Amino acid sequence: METLSYEKIIDAPKQKIWDILWDTETYSQWTKFFNPASDSFMKSDWKVNGKTYFTNAQGEGMVSTIDSLDEPNQVIFKHLGMVDKDGVEDIESMEIKQWSGCFEKYILIDFDGKTKLHAEVQVEKEWQDTINTGFIKGLEIVKDLAEENNYDLNSLF
Repeated sequence: METLSYEKIIDAPKQKIWDILWDTETYSQWTKFFNPASDSFMKSDWKVNGKTYFTNAQGEGMVSTIDSLDEPNQVIFKHLGMVDKDGVEDIESMEIKQWSGCFEKYILIDFDGKTKLHAEVQVEKEWQDTINTGFIKGLEIVKDLAEENNYDLNSLF
């Protein structure tokens, strides 16, 4: 298992970045690089030890839980297994048990009047290139969306 981490300094408040990360419309925008062939969706009850699903348009994807939640400062997801298009969850097979329990973390930190977005994910080596591409390109979209309509009032005078 590899642990990959990414950081992006964004000129926007933490709450705005949080909303962009997890809002239904913007989530699909920044996560499109993980699976360009299909839209990405996230459905969560937003409860620690509850259920969160990261899926494609057909409903296939990962079933996870929230291990830690402190909006808008951090959320840590723990991936439990896979869900198929019929909603059947697999958290018991040998293949799943090889990676079940891996974490995906999002931490937002005040940073000199801006926000540092730190993302960290544990992945199996064969997924490293896909995950790198997804986060590098995706977090740039988060930054662009968050900094839209942010004006420096001093530059107007």
